[in-house]
Amino acid sequence: MTIPDSGFMMENGASCLPHTPEEEKRIIDELTRQSEANVKEGNLFYVISNRWYSSWKRYVEQGFGQSLDNKWDSESQHMDLLSSKIVDRPGPIDNSDIVEKECEGRDLHLRRMLMEEHDYVLVSQEVWEKLFDWYKGGPALPRKMISQGDLIKNLMVEVYPLCLKVIDSRDNSQAVIWLSKKSSVQELYEKVHTIRGIVQQKACIWDYFNKEKQSLLNASNQTLEQLNLQMDQEILLEVQVDGNYSSQYSMDSTGNDLALVTVEPSRSSMTIAGGPTLSNGNSMGYNNNVLHGSALSGSASTDTDDRPYVYNPMKKGDKGGLAGLQNLGNTCFMNSSLQCLVHTPPLVDYFLQDYSDEINTDNPLGMHGELAFAFGELLRKLWSSGRTTIAPRAFKGKLARFAPQFSGYNQHDSQELLAFLLDGLHEDLNRVKNKPYIETKDSDGRPDEEVADECWKNHKARNDSLIVDVCQGQYKSTLVCPVCAKVSITFDPFMYLSVPLPSTVTRSITVTVLYGDGRGLPMPYTVTLIKDRCVKDLIDALSTACCLKSDESLLLAEIYEHRIYRYLENPSEHLSSIKPDERIVAYRYSKGAGRTRLEIMHRWQEKCTLDPLKGQRKLFGTPLVTYLGEDQINGINGVDIERAVSTSLSPLRRAVKLHSTKENGLTSEAVDDPSNSYNLRSMDSTELEESSSRELSFHLFIALDERGHTCKPLEKFSSLNSGKNIKVFLDWTEKEDELYDAGYLKDLPEVHKSGNTAKKTRQEAVSLFTCLEAFLKEEPLGPSDMWYCPRCKEHRQATKKLDLWMLPEVLVFHLKRFSYSRYSKNKLDSFVTFPIHNLDLSKYVMSKDGKPYIYELYAVSNHYGGLGGGHYTAYAKLIDENRWYHFDDSHVSPVSESEIKTSAAYVLFYRRVKSGLNTGEGEASETHMAS
Repeated sequence: MTIPDSGFMMENGASCLPHTPEEEKRIIDELTRQSEANVKEGNLFYVISNRWYSSWKRYVEQGFGQSLDNKWDSESQHMDLLSSKIVDRPGPIDNSDIVEKECEGRDLHLRRMLMEEHDYVLVSQEVWEKLFDWYKGGPALPRKMISQGDLIKNLMVEVYPLCLKVIDSRDNSQAVIWLSKKSSVQELYEKVHTIRGIVQQKACIWDYFNKEKQSLLNASNQTLEQLNLQMDQEILLEVQVDGNYSSQYSMDSTGNDLALVTVEPSRSSMTIAGGPTLSNGNSMGYNNNVLHGSALSGSASTDTDDRPYVYNPMKKGDKGGLAGLQNLGNTCFMNSSLQCLVHTPPLVDYFLQDYSDEINTDNPLGMHGELAFAFGELLRKLWSSGRTTIAPRAFKGKLARFAPQFSGYNQHDSQELLAFLLDGLHEDLNRVKNKPYIETKDSDGRPDEEVADECWKNHKARNDSLIVDVCQGQYKSTLVCPVCAKVSITFDPFMYLSVPLPSTVTRSITVTVLYGDGRGLPMPYTVTLIKDRCVKDLIDALSTACCLKSDESLLLAEIYEHRIYRYLENPSEHLSSIKPDERIVAYRYSKGAGRTRLEIMHRWQEKCTLDPLKGQRKLFGTPLVTYLGEDQINGINGVDIERAVSTSLSPLRRAVKLHSTKENGLTSEAVDDPSNSYNLRSMDSTELEESSSRELSFHLFIALDERGHTCKPLEKFSSLNSGKNIKVFLDWTEKEDELYDAGYLKDLPEVHKSGNTAKKTRQEAVSLFTCLEAFLKEEPLGPSDMWYCPRCKEHRQATKKLDLWMLPEVLVFHLKRFSYSRYSKNKLDSFVTFPIHNLDLSKYVMSKDGKPYIYELYAVSNHYGGLGGGHYTAYAKLIDENRWYHFDDSHVSPVSESEIKTSAAYVLFYRRVKSGLNTGEGEASETHMAS
């Protein structure tokens, strides 16, 4: 399909912009749809600064339904011209804010640590060419789409190619090259030969990670990704001179290459979002009593040789478990999770023994055993290398192959990685070779013990591994249909508990309540709520504040530019979607008032000096909303609408005195000067009936489109369809202004006055028990997570209740500090108090097996900083020493137990205490103390 370009040629030959922003947006949207339908490896995408792209989006998405140059037809003379400021066309494409300021020659590179949708956006080649044709500018930043992953191929745009530092052994000079991680070693040789001007046959290149010769890179079709080459690492170029390779490097007696010039390990002065990167890690080889080779996969590895998988018995060495993990470029999230796992006692005992018989290489859901082998090999290195820092290159390479979402050099989430590792290790170590098909049964009122035991046996029949033995528990899930009260009970396994953090921060929200049935004047109410609550909580608080009756309801809406911008009808919508500078109203109406919503908007006609009848109409005030009761046969007519409008306006009618006069035998009513009496009040039912029966002097217009750009006089409609929204415009003149006081519809207060700050309650700390209780609290499912009721045969917004049924030996708590919604992203830095010893969860376990569920903390994954960046570290306890250590990438240092509890705690690792074992170490037993 070809997209017609509505632009025209200018004198200089450049293509002009489309005639309207809407047409420009339509062309780009269609090109985007076409490119999304033809996504494949090798496609070209372009990086564009989000700063420029956002200004372009604001330009093309501003609310004009048609061009300003179009002329109105006779029926559109009353069209509302939006009073919002017109967004100007952006200038040329400007990517200067996302490229390095100092680049050699024409080779432009992106600044490090940019975030997609925040710093830049990706557009297809076709979209870029069209935007460039219209706007010019640049510079152009093309990037290719590559395929990553072994089991599941993931297509992704390689925004950051691999950066390698070439060290020439002849003079120790350096050069920087950029290649795709999918480039072959042959392409690497060609690139190096080009920049150094040497013949390929007279050169060899070494993987020179950490300034040590790791392996010779033979020119082949192997990719740089397969060789585990890392961002910003060094490679060594040696050139043959007179038949010998000239080098400043020699061999020691064991055949290892030693640099004549050594550099002491030091921490780089440059810090990145993932934490400091070690510029020279001083990584040493590990002893030969560990598992060797990568025979399971047959793939190349620079951290291991190719000898077969060999078991050598080993024990924890002196000071074992105190090795740091080198940051390979924003990999602190990985290092944090790994340190917690490699200090999990059951995993340590398992992987330090011979686990080769349990590796499942045939499981289609696993990683052919390669992930378990890579993890086991890394664990053995960490426990046998003393205090030597380990560079987990081989493990990261496996991770990128099997979980492409963690590839690259951006910051990721340590808990998401932990979830993948636990699930991947389980599948690689699953003792079940052929999983049987098992049909699940409904509980059907059977005893919980019977159903739970049946579900666990079915689970174990398909899933049997060390991870299941140690890390998996079981919870009871109860769903109740809100319509037929059908109860569904299931018992499901879990690997960790993701518990919410109830916020202690409150916010005040001001909402103006308007009567939809005309029973009272608009009235603002200010309510105070916990910051992380939802729309339902706001409605409940408002209902109490305005003394809402049992037969009444509230409808929340956001007002913008004197229109209803949106209704807040989703009860589970987070209050973070309501910004402090917004104006929110609540329409109060009786339940069962009708199913057709009538929106009443107000316009004032400005006088035109040339033609008083054609003055521009502008919106003002706050719209009113009411509901119409319609005739089932004839639908809705103009009389119904006029009556509803009159009723809604009745509280605004000025209190005027009527007096009768007789002239020529006829009685008429005259109105006294309304300026003498401005008393307004609420009306009773009799007065409402009288008010709604009065003839309106307003001219009413029905909107024909969503934005109300086109409208027709009400008298042109004999009837209207019911069951949907109807929008009408009231045209105010001086006459109506004398009869009604529109001042009550103006000056709508904002949600939160500027200058006020959010208040914190006195109890700033949150208990882990409080988080757990919030996790177990009954709550309705979200509209996007509806449950199919087998009795109703429809999807229902059921209520869900979770209960703990069986807890594992190792219990992991994930504190949900990060919240993501359509409107905002946030991190909660609440201080969570959690027991280190004697965490007693017995009262929360539903099963009556009589077991004590008392736990002791042994590891913590920490996150410092905000969204999209920050730094991860870990605390871990060496059980043999009964001492805590802080693992910050390469740096390991002792830490006192009193320092473990911080507001950075993100993932907590507990192990169950054996019966009769007191682990308190002087600490009082920590039980749940209700606040």
